[in-house]
Amino acid sequence: MKERIAESELVINPDGGIYHLHLKPHEIADTVITVGDPDRVAAVSKHFDSIQHKVQHREFITHTGYLNNKRISVIGTGIGTDNIDIVLNEIDALVNIDFATRTVKDSLTQLDIIRVGTSGSVNEEINVDTILVSENGIGMDGLMSFYTFENTIQETVYIEAFASHIKTHFSNIKPYIASASESLLHKFESHYPKGTTLTACGFYAPQGRQLRLQREFPNFIEVINSFRHKHFRITNLEMETSAIYGMGKLMGHNCLSVNAILANRIHHQFSSNPNKIVGKMIEEVLEIITS
Repeated sequence: MKERIAESELVINPDGGIYHLHLKPHEIADTVITVGDPDRVAAVSKHFDSIQHKVQHREFITHTGYLNNKRISVIGTGIGTDNIDIVLNEIDALVNIDFATRTVKDSLTQLDIIRVGTSGSVNEEINVDTILVSENGIGMDGLMSFYTFENTIQETVYIEAFASHIKTHFSNIKPYIASASESLLHKFESHYPKGTTLTACGFYAPQGRQLRLQREFPNFIEVINSFRHKHFRITNLEMETSAIYGMGKLMGHNCLSVNAILANRIHHQFSSNPNKIVGKMIEEVLEIITS
């Protein structure tokens, strides 16, 4: 007999929607675009031919509709891996758990989950207004320590090299690594350069910035920029990719992160027109996934 998931573990609202997202199972598509900024949801869905569902609860906004006969959901996750933990668990539950019996379905649905977000470069040669896809995501946030998680041999070698590189500076942080879906990466890599993305747990000191508070690691960007392992190096910093890749891998979903580079941290530059490059990225991603 299947194990029933308790009410305290899977919270279903009185209307049949899942706790945080307030979505019902029929309101989510098999292709999901995630955006950190809730306002960016409408910037994506305005390109849809039609919108079936609009749902908002707290910072989570979802629009589901059609573009070129393809059903797509776009979800505003809010910023950070803690929100990704909520969103990925709940969209997986919507398609892979029977809400009536509270049991995992016999036949599981594999989602395509594509992050469309902004990021900062930590390479001299990656300029602002570049769009790149994340081949790997390295997490400095600790989320995957709470899940049973294993790496491939190549991932293990890579993350051990990175951990060794940073241990003098960040000895109390245990980084983890997860990779993009090969099928989605193959679909996008002819359009954009690939990189390795570092996911931070915050925007200021966790990404080497300083305002009034003193940073514990003042040479953060220099340390990250100097890492090399074979042909790999860290290309950019943001706040969701590694969690999407790690949780997507455990759940069996296809995940990819597409990044508009708004800042170059080495040259201390910021895009003069961030809305333009974000808009370009959105249009191109929609074209690729519907082609």
